[in-house]
Amino acid sequence: MVATTDEAAMTCAIDLAARGLGSSSPNPIVGAVVLDAAEEIVGEGWHERPGEAHAEVAALAMAGHRARGGTMVVSLEPCAHTGRTGPCTQALIAAGIHRVVYAVADPTTQAGGGADVLRSAGMEITGGVLAEQAARSNEAWLLAERLRRPFVTWKYAVTLDGRTAAADRTSRWITGGQARADVHVLRAQVDAVLIGAGTVLADDPQLTVRDADGAQAARQPLRVVADRRGLVPPSARIFDAAAPTWVSKAADPAGLLAELYARDVRHVLLEGGACLAGSFVRAGLVDRVVAYVAPTLLGDGQPALCGTRIGTIGSARRLRLDDVTQIGSDVRITARPERVA
Repeated sequence: MVATTDEAAMTCAIDLAARGLGSSSPNPIVGAVVLDAAEEIVGEGWHERPGEAHAEVAALAMAGHRARGGTMVVSLEPCAHTGRTGPCTQALIAAGIHRVVYAVADPTTQAGGGADVLRSAGMEITGGVLAEQAARSNEAWLLAERLRRPFVTWKYAVTLDGRTAAADRTSRWITGGQARADVHVLRAQVDAVLIGAGTVLADDPQLTVRDADGAQAARQPLRVVADRRGLVPPSARIFDAAAPTWVSKAADPAGLLAELYARDVRHVLLEGGACLAGSFVRAGLVDRVVAYVAPTLLGDGQPALCGTRIGTIGSARRLRLDDVTQIGSDVRITARPERVA
């Protein structure tokens, strides 16, 4: 492979890390690239799932003897602890790596400090390379480690005049097939999909991940129902064998998220309904919004959000626009609260 700079190699590592979205949790997504002494890429790896090789170890295995005297470029500081696998610091030392370049420091007390271990072993260490890009790709895990609760993405589909369903409560389908397929990609990247009891009673959704031809994907996120009053019948489709399901009776969003964190959920996709979403917005527990907007008008119908207790424009929750993308005939808008995530 061609010679490369630290930044180019880190871009490759960040791209590799993304392959672990949806499967590496509760571990972070991590990508790694090995450059030989001539600064050519000789190894690549990413962390696929808990208990399997970390990104650095996978990249070293691909590089073989060409790693000796070379550079390890990794999206997260190499770990210095023994868990289900050994410490990556020792693997790097044993492989004869001369230099390590990482993007984001490991914030955990258990695994952090790897850079100091490697520096003590005589390696040249460079941190912070493309740190912002790497942190954004790993934002769910980083926030979960800092706040001890899952990252929350609120996703919904809405008409141009802000309705998620018609006056008779019908909602299939507001958006087109391409937008709905994009939702399945989004579901595949999270640990859990959350809806309220009202959505189950109104729509009886299955909430599984399906591929382009409609077949069930091999890996399914946990389906979660917020049902404090026990309204959902056991005959609901969400209890079928297609994916695991858990019912929460937590009294508030913070309690529900604490329960999910204890179940190793680090990223939850909040899909409905309007009042459940409103309770999360009211509590300041929405970290990202993904809205699919269809060029359709309904006039009357169900709103996307209710129960926020926002009574004046001065109290409106302002969002920072991150992305606007046309998907088929619809538009996907991604935004975040104007606060530190």
